[in-house]
Amino acid sequence: MINVKNLFKFIEKNKINFFSGVPDSILKNTKDYLERKNKQNHIIAANEGSAVSSCIGYFLATSKIGCAYMQNSGLANAINPLISIAHEKVYSIPLLLLIGWRGAPGDKDEPQHLVKGSITTKILKLLKIKYLILESEKDFKKLGELIKFSRKNNSIVACLIKKNILNSKNNNNKNKLSGISRENFLKSLLTNINNSTNLISTTGYTSRELYQLRKKYYLKKGKDFYMVGGMGHSSMVALGVSLHSSKDTICLDGDGSMIMHMGSIANIGTYAKKNYKHILLNNFSHESVEGQKTFSENLNFEKISSGAGYKKYFYLDKEKNIKKILKKFLICLGPCFLEVKIKQGVMKNLLRPNDLIKIKKNFMKR
Repeated sequence: MINVKNLFKFIEKNKINFFSGVPDSILKNTKDYLERKNKQNHIIAANEGSAVSSCIGYFLATSKIGCAYMQNSGLANAINPLISIAHEKVYSIPLLLLIGWRGAPGDKDEPQHLVKGSITTKILKLLKIKYLILESEKDFKKLGELIKFSRKNNSIVACLIKKNILNSKNNNNKNKLSGISRENFLKSLLTNINNSTNLISTTGYTSRELYQLRKKYYLKKGKDFYMVGGMGHSSMVALGVSLHSSKDTICLDGDGSMIMHMGSIANIGTYAKKNYKHILLNNFSHESVEGQKTFSENLNFEKISSGAGYKKYFYLDKEKNIKKILKKFLICLGPCFLEVKIKQGVMKNLLRPNDLIKIKKNFMKR
């Protein structure tokens, strides 16, 4: 295994001191080191394209290489600035990509990760990005040579890291928030919606808890579509459903997901019908990757949603008010927005949605 501290000390030794990226389960142990040692030169980005772009800006200001980190599922988000700005045939800007390789060949993983994992190296080859697979600290010498290649040729290079390769002390610094448990809110929601309601739930714990609550309490109202991948796109999937259905359609969003592609709310405010309802479960963090901040505490979602064209905004931060606020929200003529302040924490022995084709077919039954 590779110690995170040793990895970043080596990268810094090779004169890379600016880091920007999106939290990732494989790279999650990088947070504490970067925040402690490089706080002024570390940006937790809204999406992977933004991370790459900030590294491009860093190079333009300093002539120094930056490092963009991400999960391989987010590599597609980064392709636009990589290929249309940083590529050697455009502006030829050197850059190190640190990529968590979910679904690498031979690894057991979820379907969406296996699909992307099997083509990750093919994508890098297609983009003509020179890469290595980092498996132990013995590979640091190769990494150093790769960085030298990037600097000499003004080119993008990448370092792939499989799961269980990085190791460090996990301080588990959770945000200690007051608020509502996700489990209690979702259980109340499933109890109070109509039988015909469509639910589109965002990537991560929200979809997994929704799936588990239905099994645990036999809650049958409504139909679910779980966004097992495609972080940031749940609200637009919900919009597509709502525009072609007379049924209430609820997007269950997270702060990290919503911020990743926040421009979607302009489309929702413009095009959504009365049946569209948007719920933001906000705990100011990417909880599934050790609670890295989303900085959503700095955003006024009442003004944002109103400015985008939503008809009404609701706010919920106390368990005792769930039923009252939900009742008003569910009868609201949309598009309407409900911000729920939730605390961190998940159900025990959390399941993952399986048999995704069956879930799709069940959701599409009319």
